[in-house]
Amino acid sequence: MKLSRRGFLQSAVAACTVCLAHPEGPALAAGRLGLVPGLIGKHPSPYFKALEGGDIECTLCPQACQVSPGQRGACGVRQNEGGRYYSLVYGNPCALHMDPIEKKPFFHVLPATGSLSVATAGCNFSCQFCQNWEISQKTPEETVNLALSPQKAVSEALASGARSVASTYVEPTIFFEYMLDLAKQCQKTGLLKVMHSNGFINPGPLQDLIPYLDAACIDLKSSRDDFYEEICGGRLEPVKQTLRTLVKKGVHTEIVHLMIPELNDDQKETEDLIRFVKEELSPEVPVHFTRFYPRYKLKNLPPTPVRILENAYALAQKMGLSFPYVGNVPGNPGENTICPRCKKTVVRRVGYRIKQNLVRNGKCPHCGRPLYGIWTAPGQSRA
Repeated sequence: MKLSRRGFLQSAVAACTVCLAHPEGPALAAGRLGLVPGLIGKHPSPYFKALEGGDIECTLCPQACQVSPGQRGACGVRQNEGGRYYSLVYGNPCALHMDPIEKKPFFHVLPATGSLSVATAGCNFSCQFCQNWEISQKTPEETVNLALSPQKAVSEALASGARSVASTYVEPTIFFEYMLDLAKQCQKTGLLKVMHSNGFINPGPLQDLIPYLDAACIDLKSSRDDFYEEICGGRLEPVKQTLRTLVKKGVHTEIVHLMIPELNDDQKETEDLIRFVKEELSPEVPVHFTRFYPRYKLKNLPPTPVRILENAYALAQKMGLSFPYVGNVPGNPGENTICPRCKKTVVRRVGYRIKQNLVRNGKCPHCGRPLYGIWTAPGQSRA
């Protein structure tokens, strides 16, 4: 089925809705939209090492899955076929949407611009609070997928006025080869390539991606390893190492810390997280203290009290972070960007909407302080 550009984007948005929750089920909805349910193809992955008996060990993320022939890794989207490893989701997104860049959330990357957001089925975490569990905890056979090459995705992003392409919604490491080729295409065209990630990736693949990656928003879910193990099915240290590498290599980095009542919202844990950012990364790295809403397996918990987020925001300022934010509370003053030097507001936000942006050439217009971020498009000067 050949789609016009308008039809393509409408179908893409619909596909995102279908894969999350559609009353007809994915097969009927896919037929009406002209999409293809299930697997579209497979793509060889270089991120494995051979073991005895045809088994392989995945080297993409720290889960280090050992996979027998015919089986898949924990992410559900990588399969051992005859001693070789394949991605089953390359060019096979089940979610595609034009988002404001602020939704990622990036507050210091080309404010008020659109980002074509792409995701496939699968994830290498099993977070009990996942807001996108309907696709992150599914295999590609269980979602409605769209055949979309990196070239086609970037072409459509440009034609629709996007300024960036985002790998997001689920952990993009699991569709790494697709993300990497998307990033290479973006670099050829002047689009930014950004990702929202849990940071659970091995150093080798991360180094392969960094030359093509403009910005990363990383979930730092806790400063405790037991939280990662019990609530997320992962480990803390690889995430911290990813953050150290991104900052050291000059990739623009922002952090999201979802504060969950009774699980990771006490003051000591918040202090430990702030101290890590300040001392091991940079006080310039923006940190979004974000409100939890009951989702997936944690529907028994209440939304985060706003005062908890505001206390974390104030504590971050007191401990020396330049750009703390309050997230998921539209209209809260903690959404605004404040110059750390003169304390004047330089960007005003309400939710994902930019009400005022006074940043000029990456600097505060009042006192001239450089503001960490990507404030101008590629080809222009950056601060």
